[in-house]
Amino acid sequence: MPSSLTRRLIGFPTLTSSRKHCSGAHSRRAMVTLVVATTLDPASIGPASALLAMPGWHPGPFLQDMASFVNKYVRLLKHDNSSITEDHLDKRWEAATGEVVDDVIFLSRHTAASKRPALTIHPIGVPHLREDEVPPAGGKPGWAAPPNTRMGPWLRLLKVIAESHNLTPEFEVTLEATHHGPVIDSPTMFVEIGSTEEYWKRQDAAQAIALVRNNGKGKILLGFGGGHYVPRHMDVVMKTDVWVGHLISGYSLLMEDNGDAGIGGTWREAIKVAYQVTKKAFPGGEVLAHLDQKSFKSWQKNAILSFLKEENINVGKPSDFC
Repeated sequence: MPSSLTRRLIGFPTLTSSRKHCSGAHSRRAMVTLVVATTLDPASIGPASALLAMPGWHPGPFLQDMASFVNKYVRLLKHDNSSITEDHLDKRWEAATGEVVDDVIFLSRHTAASKRPALTIHPIGVPHLREDEVPPAGGKPGWAAPPNTRMGPWLRLLKVIAESHNLTPEFEVTLEATHHGPVIDSPTMFVEIGSTEEYWKRQDAAQAIALVRNNGKGKILLGFGGGHYVPRHMDVVMKTDVWVGHLISGYSLLMEDNGDAGIGGTWREAIKVAYQVTKKAFPGGEVLAHLDQKSFKSWQKNAILSFLKEENINVGKPSDFC
């Protein structure tokens, strides 16, 4: 492993996002990254154990019955429950410790019908669900967490680390579209190992995730359309230094053509929520919508482009993200 890739998770350089600079009381309080792992999931506890095997960790305070570990400004929280049901961990940590949670990283397993081994990263939320719907995997209808600003840089570095560990081409390194809970207010992402129990337990995959650190700068891509693995958005992210906002797949943009009555569904709400929380995660940043145009019918594309214009959300071509 080249030395430049062995910088540990605890060695994150400061992000360029201005949200790092707080005013008032928050400027006198520690701002921390919360890494969350569950003992129920081998793809979660494996990378957590690889992290804790690195120098500098010491026991931290308990959060209810959850053990924590401290290393510089990283807090690793270990619990025994399903992560998608652990709502408001950021606020619970802040209330218990007085520390401000800057961002959250959940370590988790990924499941896919293809059973293909994969290392994945994705934002969370279910902004497309109506208020009367019950989320199938945590969260609350019409909600999305601010996307973690580390997603783009981490994806690119994870690809390099996976290659240097000879995990590729066996493992696919990919983004996933926005989905599931838990409910949380801080910028959040899931980092996952997939897609079956055989791979969830792979120590080389766990080690690769533990070695990821932050890197990169650029504009912010807000993706609409495509499937669960958002290949056209992925192509832009891998070829540029762009940051990554929410990635709303085509199946989460629910559109109903009602003829003269207009286009119904929750697609407008999903777009607005995705844009608002992405702007929140990147204050002062330039958020550009990127459409997987081939995944839409012409009436869908036209409606989305018209709505984005109404909302003053700029649309970028792949070349605009360079």
